[in-house]
Amino acid sequence: FLQLHDRKDTWQPGVAGGMNLVETKVVAIKFLASGAFTDTERFFPALFAFSDPNSRLSDAGDDMMKRAITAVSLEDEDMLDRIFRLYLGTRGSDGSLPARTPLQIKLLSLLCKSRKATSYRTENIKIVKEGLTSSLPEEGPSSSRAAKGLEASRLRTQIFAYTNWLARVSEISDINVIAPSLVSQLREYIEGQGWPTVNNQATGQSNLESSLRGLAYESIGVLAKASPSTSLLDEDLDLLRWLFNSLAADSTGRDVSLSIEQALSSVLGAFSGGLSSGLEVPLEGLLLDNMQRQPGDMVVNDIKIVRSTHFAAVRFANRCLPFKNTKARWMNILAIGSGVNERKEVLEEGTKGLDPYWYKMLNPDKPDATKIDQSSNPKLQLPVLEEVVDQFFGSKSIWNTKRPQDSPLPMADAYGAALLFCRNILISEALPSEMSIADGEWDQQLDTMLSKDERVRANVRDHLHAMVAQSTARKALERLFTAAFNGVTASGSKGTVPCCDCLLQLCSLSPGSSVGRLTGDIASLKDCIYSNNRSLRENSSHLFGILGSHDECNQAEVQDMVSEFEMHSRAWKNAVGSDHFRVHGAMLATVYFWSRRALRARAVAMEEYGAQTKMAVERNLEILSVSTDKTIQDAATASISELSLSGILSPETLPASYSASAVVDKLSEIAAKGNESAVKALGSFAMQCDEDFSKEAVLHRILTALFKLHEVREPAVQFAVGEALSCAAAGWHSKALIATVDMEGEMPASSDRSASLSWILERIFEDCQTTKPALRQAVPIWLLCLVQFCGHLPSVQGRLRDCQVAFKGFLADRESLNQETASRGLSLVYEQGDRALKDDLVRDLVGSFTGSSADMAGRVSGETQLFEPGALPTGDGSITTYKDIMSLAAEVGNPSLVYKFMSLAANNAIWTSRAAVGRFGLSNIFSDSSVDGYLAQNPKIYPALFRYRFDPNTNVRNSMNEIWTALVREPTATIDQHFDSIMNDLLKNILGKEWRTRQACCAAIADLVQSRPAAKYEEYIGEIWTLTFKLMVGKVCDDIKESVRTAAMALARVLVGILTRGLEAGDSSTRSAGAMLKNVLPFLLSPSGLESPAEDVQAFSLSALMQIIKKSSKDILRPFVPELVGRLILLLSALEPEGIEYIRLRAEQYGVTGQQIDDARLSGVRGSPMLEAIERCLDFLDATSMQELRRPLENAITTGLGLPSRVGGSRVLVSLSTRHNYIFRPHANHFLRLARKQVLDRNDTTSASYSTACGYLTRLASDEEILRLVEHCRRLYFESEDERHRVVAGEIVLAMSKYATDRFNALAAEILPFVFVAKHDSHERAKTLFQETWNETVGGSRAVLLYMQEIIQLATQYLGSPRWSLKHTAALAIAEAVNATGDGMDDSIARIIWPGLQKAVDGKTWEGKERVLQAFVKFARMENAITKDEQAWTQIQKIMLRESKRNNATYRPHALACLATYVELRDSIDLATEVYEITAPIIEESLAGPDEMDLDSRSGGPSSKTVRKVHDATLDAEKSLFQKMQRAPRQNPPETLVTLLIGYLQTLFGSRDSVEQTRIKAAEAAVAFAPLTGTSERLRAALIDEIGSARPQERSVPVQEALERARRAIPDG
Repeated sequence: FLQLHDRKDTWQPGVAGGMNLVETKVVAIKFLASGAFTDTERFFPALFAFSDPNSRLSDAGDDMMKRAITAVSLEDEDMLDRIFRLYLGTRGSDGSLPARTPLQIKLLSLLCKSRKATSYRTENIKIVKEGLTSSLPEEGPSSSRAAKGLEASRLRTQIFAYTNWLARVSEISDINVIAPSLVSQLREYIEGQGWPTVNNQATGQSNLESSLRGLAYESIGVLAKASPSTSLLDEDLDLLRWLFNSLAADSTGRDVSLSIEQALSSVLGAFSGGLSSGLEVPLEGLLLDNMQRQPGDMVVNDIKIVRSTHFAAVRFANRCLPFKNTKARWMNILAIGSGVNERKEVLEEGTKGLDPYWYKMLNPDKPDATKIDQSSNPKLQLPVLEEVVDQFFGSKSIWNTKRPQDSPLPMADAYGAALLFCRNILISEALPSEMSIADGEWDQQLDTMLSKDERVRANVRDHLHAMVAQSTARKALERLFTAAFNGVTASGSKGTVPCCDCLLQLCSLSPGSSVGRLTGDIASLKDCIYSNNRSLRENSSHLFGILGSHDECNQAEVQDMVSEFEMHSRAWKNAVGSDHFRVHGAMLATVYFWSRRALRARAVAMEEYGAQTKMAVERNLEILSVSTDKTIQDAATASISELSLSGILSPETLPASYSASAVVDKLSEIAAKGNESAVKALGSFAMQCDEDFSKEAVLHRILTALFKLHEVREPAVQFAVGEALSCAAAGWHSKALIATVDMEGEMPASSDRSASLSWILERIFEDCQTTKPALRQAVPIWLLCLVQFCGHLPSVQGRLRDCQVAFKGFLADRESLNQETASRGLSLVYEQGDRALKDDLVRDLVGSFTGSSADMAGRVSGETQLFEPGALPTGDGSITTYKDIMSLAAEVGNPSLVYKFMSLAANNAIWTSRAAVGRFGLSNIFSDSSVDGYLAQNPKIYPALFRYRFDPNTNVRNSMNEIWTALVREPTATIDQHFDSIMNDLLKNILGKEWRTRQACCAAIADLVQSRPAAKYEEYIGEIWTLTFKLMVGKVCDDIKESVRTAAMALARVLVGILTRGLEAGDSSTRSAGAMLKNVLPFLLSPSGLESPAEDVQAFSLSALMQIIKKSSKDILRPFVPELVGRLILLLSALEPEGIEYIRLRAEQYGVTGQQIDDARLSGVRGSPMLEAIERCLDFLDATSMQELRRPLENAITTGLGLPSRVGGSRVLVSLSTRHNYIFRPHANHFLRLARKQVLDRNDTTSASYSTACGYLTRLASDEEILRLVEHCRRLYFESEDERHRVVAGEIVLAMSKYATDRFNALAAEILPFVFVAKHDSHERAKTLFQETWNETVGGSRAVLLYMQEIIQLATQYLGSPRWSLKHTAALAIAEAVNATGDGMDDSIARIIWPGLQKAVDGKTWEGKERVLQAFVKFARMENAITKDEQAWTQIQKIMLRESKRNNATYRPHALACLATYVELRDSIDLATEVYEITAPIIEESLAGPDEMDLDSRSGGPSSKTVRKVHDATLDAEKSLFQKMQRAPRQNPPETLVTLLIGYLQTLFGSRDSVEQTRIKAAEAAVAFAPLTGTSERLRAALIDEIGSARPQERSVPVQEALERARRAIPDG
């Protein structure tokens, strides 16, 4: 049809009958948009139009697509078949070509929304293949359609998006088939650009192409991840190797490298599920190769490395290879030692890979990794020590133990980490299976175990002995010892300190035979002993003592070293710089040697070792007495401690020049400065003292000095004091000394010191009652140390109950350190007590946080601190102690203040004690008691414990969570068992007095109901809602505590979430939904909800309301829709920021207009979630609820104050008219009348919105109501004095024509005459609106004839209006009506027009009247009954002459031009005299006027340009007159006429000084005048004279030529 029977020139507009293709498409798309088609039928045409490059088509297609897309299903097979055929084309003689690129892009975006499309395997492969190769030259017809440039890039971008869609949603069976082909095509695409280096010269790589290259890499990653079995996990790991090589060598740019890393991250998961040995081995090799590569290296195929792949490789190692894989752990070591230039992430990843806890965190989908023994999970088994040592320090390693010791270590940064990992593996192998790793501090935990746990040390010692007994393990152990020693002695090693620590730990627990192997190189320790690193000096000196005292050590060599150390030590007085370090190291090395030798020999007599030992003792005592250097002094105190422990130094063996009292006093003086070494020395020296507690006794003096150290407010010092007290009380029986025995053999013997222990315990118990803050902080630490280190002794076992009471007294202390110390102490007491003691302890602890009294707070004295400094400021300071309270009460004369403050302090103590209950260690007490103790028979703790888990106090919350975790083995079962009691407790306390309780209850209920099925708490839901509302509108939302308000709001959010989930569920879950909505909705819409002044409450209420509306079904929400819609419309303004209106009123100050701000507000309303919610509510309406909506909607429209609410009301009317017209139709008339009132709003935006609404409402309104609306618009236009109302009328009429076209056309006879008249309005905006309406509804100008009578009647009615604007509009409308009639006019129409036209021309001149006069002349030219009437013609001539005489300078040229036209119409020359009388004065005036160069009149009169226009028009009129006279019969004219013509002639040639254009017109008029001279000699002579005088003076060639033509036109005489 459109091809016009196969005409070849159909689409050639220049050919007769040809059509414009674009215009035809535009018309077709408009037709498709009409109601003649359904959305389903429009879908594909809209798709084609949307993809058209012409914006007129694409915009219309986009609009249709938005509506049509919802009507089709992209899961329909027929639909998908057609989409694929369109995209790829079809084969055969009648086949179609593939779609153009823009259409292909749109089709791909549709396919990205279809799950069914992923099952089209062949088509998808073809799409990707053709899309990636579309820019390559092809043979055949499709090659010319290849996508180029930007289109090709956009197509490929969409192809990559589609590829990701295929990878994400395809079935396994489908993706396994297509993934290999797609991956291969993507690789070819990348390699086609140049790989690994892009060939810029060949491909012209741009930024866009680089981006596509990155997308291709990412697509490969997601495809390989989706189908690893077919694309990735082959034996040679080809794709993975290619990706690593790409990362290493692709130099395209950083963005591409990030894409490659993302691709590697995508495939990472495919390798982490457990690999077969066939894949694990090649993966090891691949990763190890990448860990060893460095930028600049050349690898196979001449690929140059430009980027490090260490991070990706170590990530793969940590996530894909088992923890026991030694090569993977070696890669971690390589990552740590990769150097300072490596990325920080590489070092972090390498460190995490050496810790089993962090390995578990990196592999969260694996079984529990917290146990050291991972036999149940092969993935997390620890490596075998022998294999690790061989990998790290074997013959093939860069750290081969046979390397020269004096050479620097390669990768020195990682050497310490490697050695430490080996140590950790060794210790872990020795630990029993129940030992666990609590967190990521694996190294520290093992260090703590080795230094504090006697059982661990025994296990490690036994394991080392077992290793020595096995040849393979012994070789590994020997290699480990050698490696550690090399790390200590290697020059330039940065891991020396950790190596020394590790070697010291191993030597202290190993058999003597293993340690003896190291003694041959003992001399190499000297550099470490003299090091400038203090830790290294101390540890290497200690190591020297162990090795030098060994039986296998060369004693002569050792003696030489000791002599050298003695020599350096004697120089302590004058040592500076490096000599200072030498003195420190030498002193320690000497003392460690003599003390370890004494311990090995079990001898205590100093005389046995001769003068060297005596000199060492005297030198250290001298340094202690006189030295002021802290480092040297520390060495002396450490030396005294070691000498005392070994028995060399005692009160009896002191040199004569030193007394025990003096030594103790000096050590006490140093210890008082916080020196822990001095404290330790006091404890060690006390071990050698007799048990004499008289004041003069040395032991009493030491203990008194230690107790005085409570004034040092440093916890570390107090712990040192506690250890010293345990040593003084128990000697070598104290467990504090278990790490001191660092050689093979038994613990040294010690005499019974029970008296000392008892005396110290009594003193500590007495001090526990003190109120002095410093002493109260120190005492629990001392008691903790005694229980920890001496708890196994009978003296402590007999006082465990006293210890329990003492520790309980510190639980309520304000100092968190005291609380934690007490908690630890109670845990130790619990472990060592019997069942009765354990139950008693648990009972007291439970009462401490379930009761309401602070009976554990202890005694109160005047110095007792009750409040933190600054907590209760008074102006001059703050109340802190009980004494302060008493002073304040006395000062103000109000004793009751004492009770009030003490009540507050007691309350603080309650919460403090509750926090302390759960401190470290007490959770074990509850855990044990819940099995077979007190809690097993008394489960009342669970409700309180559950509530305290959500306490706002961080300490309480953390403590209770620890207790809960330990106590409740199966949380779900326990909560289910005690659910009722827990819920009742929470509901009882949620309105309690304590803000902490209210806040905790809110959080606890929120957690409880979220984790339980609805049936579990269904009976409580009503009460929960009720109490929540009380909280939110009563106590909590108005609470002074912001945290309480936040918790209440969180609970409300949870309840709303439960409600919305219930609304989404089936009928069984929504039984009470309606009842809940009755409670929820009023609150959300109340001043406490959306109308709340608090922004957070507003935000919550809005979010909650949106969720409810979004998730509710129509049956549940429908009863609430009427009220909801009305309230939501009003709330649109309430939610608008208050400052908007202020800014609008002062818009000019901010450089914008009020209309711009209103436009922004209107956009905000249209995009508001509130309006979206309103639309959804409207979707639930039925006839009944629509009737109920009438009143709320009317109220919202009429009472809404702000612009958002008023605009929102209009939007609701539009929505009801379009989407719900069936149920809204009965109410359309009512709301149209309502909207008619709203269009007069003072705000233009609101007025326009309701005008639009009126247009939509006319779709459904009756004809009578529409006519009333039209009449209302007429009244607004013709009767209102406000110009805005004419604009409003235009907006309403335009809206009717746009949105109710059929109703508008049906009543066109009533509307269009009004529109025609109004479109001539002088107000630009009103004129535009009516003109657009006329253009939209009328096909052409001839349509005016249909409504000519109505138009003329309406216009004539207002020609006499007192308002000039209406009068002018009516006149212009009549003029336009005349022009619309064409070249002819029927008599009937002429009779209709003539009275109005005559009236329109009457009156004064006004701007635009010339259009009316021109129409009047046009009317005169037509042949009709009026123009044939002589009387009418006389009237026409009268009007023309009158108008030509008007003096308005702007109007006069047009009037004279019309006069000229009129003169042409007359067949006689009887107008000559009148024309001359009109034109002569004008010409004279113009000749005598202002200078021609003056553009504007200085005097305010007409400008020279205006005068010239008038002059030119006059000359044109005269020319027309002369031409008319030429056609008159030739006869001798009377003298009067001759005289008149000579006057004309003189006016013509009086223009010689005018501009050239005027002179040309005068000359042309002379040409027309020349033939007239043939009848009069006077005229002929006058013209010849005028030409003869003008011709020589004329310089213009055109004027000369015209004058010459005039001369030739003169008839011969």
